[in-house]
Amino acid sequence: MAQKPRTVICVGDIHGYITKLTNLWLNLQSAIDPSQFTSALVVFLGDYCDRGPETRKVIDFLISLPEKHPEQTHVFLAGNHDFAFAAFLGLLPRPWDGSELKETWKEYEESEEREGWYKGEGFEEMHLQGRRWAGKIKAQFNSVKGMAYKGSIYDAGSTFESYGVPHGSSGKRI
Repeated sequence: MAQKPRTVICVGDIHGYITKLTNLWLNLQSAIDPSQFTSALVVFLGDYCDRGPETRKVIDFLISLPEKHPEQTHVFLAGNHDFAFAAFLGLLPRPWDGSELKETWKEYEESEEREGWYKGEGFEEMHLQGRRWAGKIKAQFNSVKGMAYKGSIYDAGSTFESYGVPHGSSGKRI
């Protein structure tokens, strides 16, 4: 008798929208056979933060999944928004070649003023993406997406708000 293949669920680009995430989760629970849902491999493809108003609740939801669904396997990949958030918090490892994280700025320095890179506490030791994430972009409108920026080029303003701190607050306080 052939074994039934394992159910694989992939979820991407949550971007701080807890209501959409919980609705999706409930829909998955009702649409997938309970035994298959219970043992599913669930792969989250990243971009958990920014844009939407409740990044903190999204992160808390994701952290709670292994305890709430212990028979599932959860894989959490980092998207570019998550990478930049981690860079701001100082969570990236030092480069393997011994170079400084500020070396990552060099290729893109011509964008610093236009993108309003973060220049607050600790910026000298920060990866480029952390500075871009916590900065305040000069343009008010993203013409490519047809919407206003939410603080930085990553739309990180709403992530800061979800943690109850002002935009650009030091990563040591988040």
